[in-house]
Amino acid sequence: MEDSVAEWARLEAARRNTSVSRLVGEMLAEKMRRTDRYERAMREALQFRPVPFEGPFLKRDEIYAERLDRFR
Repeated sequence: MEDSVAEWARLEAARRNTSVSRLVGEMLAEKMRRTDRYERAMREALQFRPVPFEGPFLKRDEIYAERLDRFR
């Protein structure tokens, strides 16, 4: 570990009134939870199957006609 990183960890642990070991453990646990949430969300997103679109595609002017009329 780089000296500057170790120094930051000591200062941060002191600021939080905890040990460096506990600080690192908490940071790793949080990283693990975020990674797990991300991977779970990615799996769910990849399983999502949109309903096939049926019908004609609208032109841009048709989509925004109502909004454009408000400003005229």
